[in-house]
Amino acid sequence: MDAKEEIKEKLRLEDVVGEYVELKRAGRNFKALSPWTHEKTASLMISPDKQIWHDFSSNRGGDMLSFVMEMEGIDFREALQLLARKAGVELTQFAGSGQAAKKKDRLYQATELAVKYYQACLVKNSSALEYVVKRRGYGKEIISKFGLGYSPSTGQALTNFLRKRKFSEKELEEAGLAVRRSGQLVDMFRGRLMVPLHDGQGRAIGFTARVLDDSLPKYINTAQTMIYDKSRHVFGLHLAKDGIRANKFSVVVEGNLDVIASHKTQVTNVVATAGTALTKYQLDQLGRLSEDVRLAFDQDAAGVAATERAIPIAQEVGVRLSMINISGGKDPDELISSSPKAWEQAVQKSVYVIDWLIEHHTKQNDLSSAEGKKNLSDAVLATVSRLEDPVEQEHYVHKLAELLEVGVDTVALKLDRLTNKSTAKKRSNKVTKAEKTNHTTTVYQDRLLGLALAYPEVRSSLAKSQPEYFDGSDRKKLFEYLVQNQRQHVTEATEGLQEVADYVKLLLFTTEELYEDWTAADRTIETIGLIRRLTDINTKKHQQELSAQIRAAEARGDDATVQQLLESFKTLIKE
Repeated sequence: MDAKEEIKEKLRLEDVVGEYVELKRAGRNFKALSPWTHEKTASLMISPDKQIWHDFSSNRGGDMLSFVMEMEGIDFREALQLLARKAGVELTQFAGSGQAAKKKDRLYQATELAVKYYQACLVKNSSALEYVVKRRGYGKEIISKFGLGYSPSTGQALTNFLRKRKFSEKELEEAGLAVRRSGQLVDMFRGRLMVPLHDGQGRAIGFTARVLDDSLPKYINTAQTMIYDKSRHVFGLHLAKDGIRANKFSVVVEGNLDVIASHKTQVTNVVATAGTALTKYQLDQLGRLSEDVRLAFDQDAAGVAATERAIPIAQEVGVRLSMINISGGKDPDELISSSPKAWEQAVQKSVYVIDWLIEHHTKQNDLSSAEGKKNLSDAVLATVSRLEDPVEQEHYVHKLAELLEVGVDTVALKLDRLTNKSTAKKRSNKVTKAEKTNHTTTVYQDRLLGLALAYPEVRSSLAKSQPEYFDGSDRKKLFEYLVQNQRQHVTEATEGLQEVADYVKLLLFTTEELYEDWTAADRTIETIGLIRRLTDINTKKHQQELSAQIRAAEARGDDATVQQLLESFKTLIKE
């Protein structure tokens, strides 16, 4: 038995889910209001027998680990660790010697003790306390909530404290709490406000340390360690999860102190990254909690560049980026200090990131000059060329042409040249996005396959479908199996379907909830209707692809290809 199965043996799915939402009995199953959508009717269903769940309003589902991943915004490994602690399962027994796990656990312990030590030092130091309370305006609740502290100016205060608690010098160095200077081990942080960094589960993993005056460097951060990775860390995420779920969006700011200031105003769905460089892992974590991610970066050159870099990453992980315009202050902290209400209002109003970029670059350039038009088109099309959706690309080609007062073909030609330069990169991106499809389309696919799976009498209708109607290897494999096995009763244990057993189990559960009380005639009508919808979607997809190819060929002046593509387009419409 592996770690995952051991955890499932000791924990019940309904108990784990019940810690996040209120459950009500529904026959053999449980139901609850979806934590991901605004609704008044329960659409989250939990099956104790099958140990799976499905949320019909957002089309999410899976097992115990996937539920925790969705709710906590963490990856599989982190969810496994969280549930292992809850179940009392020691993961080291499943990982060979477990030396790495034990080593990491010691670093967690040392960092957590350092947090408590710095907190005690803050209370004892009047100048540090005055800075935190009077200058920063942090009350007792905020200080406690974020675990703020103070590092003494003496060279070995923390080092000596942790040595007495049996931590070795090597462990202190590996945790990033101490460094070796002139052969002697000394504290990494001295005479600074200490802001602990926590992972998504609330474990202390490092620190950001700020001076109490205007001396430089203003900030010092924990270096890369076994438990802290700057590129994967999202500051304040453990405190923002509930706020993100409740508000259905997250706000990303540049600085940790911006996050703390925001919590003073009760705007708690706010997080920060180390600087403005958003990574795929960070956006992926936020996307699990809500696809609506709003940036409140400084609107200087660095902030704009970071925003432009984040757009293709956001497209890859499937989140919608928008920008918050900050007026009355250069950053959220300053705005909050002058007007908390203005900050509360600002986060509610955001502009889709591409529209914001066009607005920003328009202000930076003189559009009455050729140079200004060139600079604007260079800046905007560099981003538009990295958009995945051809319809979205075409929208911004028309918008830019109107703004520049030039022909649409001219802008399309420039876009085509930029796109051709990055063709190889786009091809690799498409591979990583193969499984990321439109929500509504995948709902239709799953419902059609579920009906054919649970009710063999409707399978003959699948002959009107095509493998290309289905996204992802699991759906395609199941479709092919059902077409080849028209009458066989199927379960997750059926030979030939072991590779997709989890998907089959989930489909059987959701289909039973949706269609068990329907008549055979109604299920057949539903099957035909779903096939018709998928056919229409597939046709429109081909039309969009052909439209984009025709536009590109026209921009190149390739008349022969245009005529060939137009014939294909006419044939597609007739079919």
